Amino acid sequence: MTGLFRYMSLLRHVGFWLGLLLFAGCSGNAEDEGFAGLAGLEQTAKGNTPYLQPGPGDRLDFPADFGPHPQHRIEWWYLTANLETTAGEPLGLQWTQFRQAIQPRMASEPVPDSSNWPMQAAWMAHGAVSWKGQHFFAEKLARGDMGNAGATAKPFKVWLDNWQLTGKADYSKWQLQASGENWSYDLSLTINGEPVAHGNQGFSAKSASGKGSMYFSLVDVAISGEAVLDGEVLTVSGKGWFDREWSSQLLKTGQKGWDWFALHLDSGDKLMAFQLRDDSGHFYAGTWIPDSGGPIPLAPGQLSLTELERREGVPVRWQLGVPAYQVNVELSAPTGNYLNAGLYPYWESPVDVSGSHTGVGYMELTGYAE
Repeated sequence: MTGLFRYMSLLRHVGFWLGLLLFAGCSGNAEDEGFAGLAGLEQTAKGNTPYLQPGPGDRLDFPADFGPHPQHRIEWWYLTANLETTAGEPLGLQWTQFRQAIQPRMASEPVPDSSNWPMQAAWMAHGAVSWKGQHFFAEKLARGDMGNAGATAKPFKVWLDNWQLTGKADYSKWQLQASGENWSYDLSLTINGEPVAHGNQGFSAKSASGKGSMYFSLVDVAISGEAVLDGEVLTVSGKGWFDREWSSQLLKTGQKGWDWFALHLDSGDKLMAFQLRDDSGHFYAGTWIPDSGGPIPLAPGQLSLTELERREGVPVRWQLGVPAYQVNVELSAPTGNYLNAGLYPYWESPVDVSGSHTGVGYMELTGYAE
């Protein structure tokens, strides 16, 4: 799961980056552009179409949920990957694309005519590669409904300019391409297994008050292809974790940051866990995905998470426990700085798993960097 907190924090800075989209109406690398501020998005929908908010009674619908949800305020497509080169060197990879609704639209409504310069949505994409203590990152922005950014379920495609994720009609094979300064990757993805629904059959609570999002993952993704770093071509292969999430609610007041972990254990089991840090107490949740059998949602009392070490103010070593499944592991980021230094900085790094279980995974941490 890409962080709901991260994205909602981005929304608090929405005037900073949507100003470019409103006045320029084009895409580009955020760090290369100037921005005009906006007062921010109104919290209620304009016109007669309301925003939809997921709740515990909602259910997932495939393949439609791989595509966009224009009547929801926010959504994202998100991939992390633990790969290795042919020399056995670990390489981490991330790709994320966000959609921000400025005006909700029913899914049955046609896409607005681009000649009218519609401003119903904006898009943001993040890409990163982590290798040998180096971290390559880029951020791209685009105005919605102009053709250069978007998403469709059939055929499956998510794109922002030349960054794109495309798939076959049966969702068994995908291709992912992205590039930035001194880096690029072109990867083939094989989707194994069915989507994993988190929380209550896909509704994932993000606080004790019940606010939340719809959230599912593909947790068994075989990846192969090439990454190019500073001109060096690397043949890579390994495993990935793909998330889809959408919502219309802001997080509750007082939540300060987000710590999220997705783990591939050598036992064949998998684990997703997160905490939202709160002035009045943290909120925990997760999903235990056994090697055989269906996913099991984890309630707040079933998880423990303790930071063990910080690097430049960011927790890089953690203790994670799930007593019901005999999990007591240490999660460690490799040496280096894995800050995604975009409009809203956050940490995105691979982790090694040791202790009761071994394996690899990814962690995303927000709210630590200015």
